[in-house]
Amino acid sequence: MSIRRVALLTAGGFAPCLSAAVGDLIERYTEVAPEVEIIAYQYGYHGLLTGNYVVIDEEARKHAGTLREFGGSPIGNSRVKLTNAKNLVERGLVEESVNPLEFAAEQLRKDGVDVLHTIGGDDTNTTAADLAAYLKEHDYDLTVVGLPKTIDNDVVPIRQSLGAWTAAEQGAGFAFNVIGEHRSNPRMLIVHECMGRNCGYLTAETARRYHESLDSKSWAPSLGLTKERWDVHAVFLPEMKLDLKAEAERLKALMDEQGNVNIFLSEGAGVPEIIAEKEAAGEEVARDPFGHVKLDTINPGQWFAKQFAGLIGAEKVMVQKSGYYSRAAAANDEDLALIKTMCDLAVDSALKGVSGVIGQDEENGDELAAIDFQRIAGGKPFDITQPWFTELMADLGQSVEPAETAPEH
Repeated sequence: MSIRRVALLTAGGFAPCLSAAVGDLIERYTEVAPEVEIIAYQYGYHGLLTGNYVVIDEEARKHAGTLREFGGSPIGNSRVKLTNAKNLVERGLVEESVNPLEFAAEQLRKDGVDVLHTIGGDDTNTTAADLAAYLKEHDYDLTVVGLPKTIDNDVVPIRQSLGAWTAAEQGAGFAFNVIGEHRSNPRMLIVHECMGRNCGYLTAETARRYHESLDSKSWAPSLGLTKERWDVHAVFLPEMKLDLKAEAERLKALMDEQGNVNIFLSEGAGVPEIIAEKEAAGEEVARDPFGHVKLDTINPGQWFAKQFAGLIGAEKVMVQKSGYYSRAAAANDEDLALIKTMCDLAVDSALKGVSGVIGQDEENGDELAAIDFQRIAGGKPFDITQPWFTELMADLGQSVEPAETAPEH
């Protein structure tokens, strides 16, 4: 396949892999196909719709490796859903009666793009597949190769999404300082809220890393410095049944014994209960262009804190969110190795004209491959029966039962 121009695009929320992935893709093309021109759309699909891109020149290629040292995205992200025409018209990105998908596809044709690399979640990558399908129907071949970016690690059927390991590591470090506040007041309740709309992976992995990190610390019980006070005392995930009464009894006993309680909470935990409570009170629940409940408007962390504070007799409550701190971090060594492997295969697949999302295929022995877009989906739940998670929960003394209803999307 003859390739003249490749386009890069990052979209959705940030994850600790975007900068490194952009850098690795540029370096790989420069290494194996230096004659191929590379452009980068600014702010994801927003830039595609507006025709806003930059050309990756020789100077940019020379310094591409520097991107591994940074988080965020050097080429910018946005939350643009090409099938939500009403929202795009309101934002001035397309005219009334224009089909945004067709408009974006024609922009790719106009820009002479042969390969589109999308770094994003399931919406980002499946939308890119729709663009390719449209162009193919109109006699224009576009190869689309996606990379799975999400700190939620919830893309079907991919074992490990880029950035999730780093986000968990960063969240654990964030939690250590936050939980340092546990002796700032008698009977202190601390809620550490992690991102994870409908998948509890990030919260679970963050709690695991934090819990295990305490084993490397030295403690001085006679000075009040105990592992028990610094530890995780409860983990709440969207996939778990919420039994407020039973958990309150267990946590009140801890509060009475040691004077503090530390909770790790997924932002999607308890959302069905919160929505039901608000709607029963006649309140409208706000949603974003993708139809997702705007979690900042219902504030799960504050809701949980309010519920437990009264039930366990907390005198002071603190709720802290690590999401933005974690998701904009530079990738750690674990993720950098995975990003490098995936980017190499992404470029190789593109040069062969093979479309798909690069990932370890859980349904095919975890083989790293370009997975057909038809098999890509979001909302993969976290498996709460995994041995490492059940062992963690046993350490905490918390029972685990599956949720009776699916998490709110």
